[in-house]
Amino acid sequence: MSANKLPFSLKVGDKLVDLSYPRVMGILNVTPDSFSDGGRLYVGAGSRKKVDVAAALEVASKMCEDGAAILDIGGESTRPGAQKVSEQEELDRVLPLVEAIAGSLDVGISVDTSNPRVMEEALGLGAGLINDVRALSREGTVSLLANTDAAICLMHMRGQPSTMQQSPDYESVVDEVYSYLSERVQACLEAGIERSRLIVDPGFGFGKSLAHNYQLLRELDRFAALGLPILVGISRKSMIGGVCGREVSERLAGTLSATVHALEGGAAIIRAHDVAATIDAIKVHCAVKGFEQIGKV
Repeated sequence: MSANKLPFSLKVGDKLVDLSYPRVMGILNVTPDSFSDGGRLYVGAGSRKKVDVAAALEVASKMCEDGAAILDIGGESTRPGAQKVSEQEELDRVLPLVEAIAGSLDVGISVDTSNPRVMEEALGLGAGLINDVRALSREGTVSLLANTDAAICLMHMRGQPSTMQQSPDYESVVDEVYSYLSERVQACLEAGIERSRLIVDPGFGFGKSLAHNYQLLRELDRFAALGLPILVGISRKSMIGGVCGREVSERLAGTLSATVHALEGGAAIIRAHDVAATIDAIKVHCAVKGFEQIGKV
């Protein structure tokens, strides 16, 4: 089953995101240490360093102009080897930008967090999607979100960011990732979270070797059996650099090639740094498939 045939839209706050054709989630990291764009939206130095909300809003506006349907705001880096930040630091990074975007841009707002307080505060300011790399496994997150109407992305990660790339091992990576996501979906359903609010992400680069990542991409269509939209985040990742031998800033071509394979495998949402180029790839994909929605992309 192609994600393009899924018969529903995704409600992200007060925005209804049509998933009858692939959509783009623009990446907006307000972190000093994310692997690709960490630190670019900061001003000041040392203890005075803080998020430049005006600059971040300008980047967000350009992503919307380029066609992003959702913006994903991250305040804690989850790159391999990343260290935790305090709850207050994550709040200080994320909330001003959520509020600014909600007040000025017509776009769905996602927050990339596993912290229940960040989730609650961000939703109160206008976010409509929680993108959790830990798939709501932290205590209190499932019950918290069950009492909201937020959309939820459940992602697979083996281990924790600080250690996840230290010799990841699976007997069958596709089967194990599928089983984990199925269990997390069931936990949400049992807590009263409607299926229509859920999307899944296999978690490329999160506790997977190069071979694991490409096996997941090769067999992405297996996840269609979950009956939920599939989000794919492969933009500029080491799985691209490991094959192409390119530094992070030079991985666009490889990323777009992987993106097309993800679309063929049923991806409904592509999480991307390079929104305009990703939209172009989706348009060509839609033209090849003969989708009438191509004009909307």
